[in-house]
Amino acid sequence: MSLEKILSISGKPGLYELKTQTRTGLLAESLLDGKKITVSARQNVSLLSEIAIYTLTEEVPLHKVFSKISEKENGGEAISHKSGKDELEEYFFNVLPDYDEDRVYPSDIKKVLQWYNLLNRKGFTDFSEEEEDTSEEE
Repeated sequence: MSLEKILSISGKPGLYELKTQTRTGLLAESLLDGKKITVSARQNVSLLSEIAIYTLTEEVPLHKVFSKISEKENGGEAISHKSGKDELEEYFFNVLPDYDEDRVYPSDIKKVLQWYNLLNRKGFTDFSEEEEDTSEEE
């Protein structure tokens, strides 16, 4: 499983694994409870491989942020996303010292840590395979 197949669906908790594309949208399986859902093409869906975190100099792809968290935690889980705002910001500053505090909100940090911990619990701990796709232009 790579981040290319992991989805965040607006309005739905947790993360989903893309199973297949259908004529009208997607079929995805929840990583929380294993239930399959159909997602219409009108719903807001984000691939984790497309998400990046703003720093003062560049945008760091999410897989690199996950790798840094994994290094910091020696492959274990990060702090809870339910921790206080100051604790979350301090933790994230230790992981990514030059993140842009004006554009990365505490809610973003919560999501990143929640996603990392969910993937970690599901046994997805190798984020290095995403390295090949670094020349995306928009």
